Amino acid sequence: MRLRQIEVFHAIYTSGTMTNAARLLNVSQPSVSKVLAHAEQQLGYPLFERVRGKLVPTPEADRLFGLVSNVYDHVEQLRHVAENLRASDAGKIRIAATPAFGVDLLPTAVASYLADREDTVFEIETLHHDEIGAALLESRIDIGLAFDSVTLPGLTSETLASGEFVVITPPDLDLGPGDSVSIDALAGQPFIGLSARGPLGGLLTSYIDNSHVSFEQVVYTETYHIAKALVARGTGISIVDTITANSGGADDVRTWALEPPLHYSIDVLSSDSMPPSLLCRRFIEHLGHVVREFVAR
Repeated sequence: MRLRQIEVFHAIYTSGTMTNAARLLNVSQPSVSKVLAHAEQQLGYPLFERVRGKLVPTPEADRLFGLVSNVYDHVEQLRHVAENLRASDAGKIRIAATPAFGVDLLPTAVASYLADREDTVFEIETLHHDEIGAALLESRIDIGLAFDSVTLPGLTSETLASGEFVVITPPDLDLGPGDSVSIDALAGQPFIGLSARGPLGGLLTSYIDNSHVSFEQVVYTETYHIAKALVARGTGISIVDTITANSGGADDVRTWALEPPLHYSIDVLSSDSMPPSLLCRRFIEHLGHVVREFVAR
């Protein structure tokens, strides 16, 4: 079956009449009828029977529809991708990042990149981890920046750097000598808990559960930067990633290394069907340098 025949067959099968199919396809009814007739002639069997003015699929049509539906869905996805590709310009980089990167790290990377390459245009948005994957598969963005990403089918993940979770406390809180603190030493402290949603949250939740330390949780939030703001105001302590700890200045909180350490990766994501352009690769290289400097602060 040709692509046009597949479109017409799908439209008739799902809408039930020639008239409805013609309306869906924005063509005339005779045109739909002609395409269907050619398809049935080539196949050598009818696809529909006329019963009381309606088109009833034949058993052969029912068996074909499952495969045709998959092809039709892929064609629709292809059209969507093609439209997004048309919208992307050669000198434009469309990037999405999880919210923690949007406060300081990503603006720093983009600003320093544009200082030497003024002809590049950026489109930036913050999305949750699963939303970044969907945007890449639809070619709505060129690259995504996320923590500890689990690669989905159709996506490629490249690790830019690794980081560690840290304990953040009000500046005047003394947890002992040195710059590190054991997870056991945090027991009984007022604790600002974080959501288990997303890769980072899942890592931290498992770590705390395995430590068997009981925290006195006073606040629960899904946003790491809210946790940091609460710590700065003396509400309690928290455990966050180094990107959050170092973003927006760290003078209002004290940072301690966590023992035993808990590591995560910082990854850039791209679509297998649309690998990063040379322009994107240059920015990814620059972004990697900025990420590694940021983590090492």
